[in-house]
Amino acid sequence: MRVLIQRVQHASCTVDGTVTGAIGKGFLMFVGCSDSDDDAVIAKMASKASSLRIFEDAAGKMNGSLADVQGSILSISQFTLYADCRKGRRPSFTQAAGGDTAIHLYEKFNEELRRLGFTVETGIFGADMKIELLNDGPVTIWLDTAELRG
Repeated sequence: MRVLIQRVQHASCTVDGTVTGAIGKGFLMFVGCSDSDDDAVIAKMASKASSLRIFEDAAGKMNGSLADVQGSILSISQFTLYADCRKGRRPSFTQAAGGDTAIHLYEKFNEELRRLGFTVETGIFGADMKIELLNDGPVTIWLDTAELRG
């Protein structure tokens, strides 16, 4: 599983002219799943991603968590996080989970974030989504389950 997190002042997702999800201060999470992901990976990633301390505290240090700032999450499925560009010029996406598996894993990830107490807005899986955001910092963090094992 791969999650790209952007600390935002606000973010929204629009599909066919309709806003499907919008948040104020919080995390915009682009979420990619692979066939090797399972419920244990999902739980670990949701916990790690949502507990990152990347908001400024009173001293201006990145010590504040999403919970500390009462932030929300906009979660967007993005299989292209598994793009393999090592050969040629056209990316391969064979490492990304396919259809039903990817939907299940993405939905489980969002359920786990909600279980942890966060408000989670989403896009629409597989849709042509338009994402608007105001990156705060900018702060962008890359998480990969390969780095969380152990």
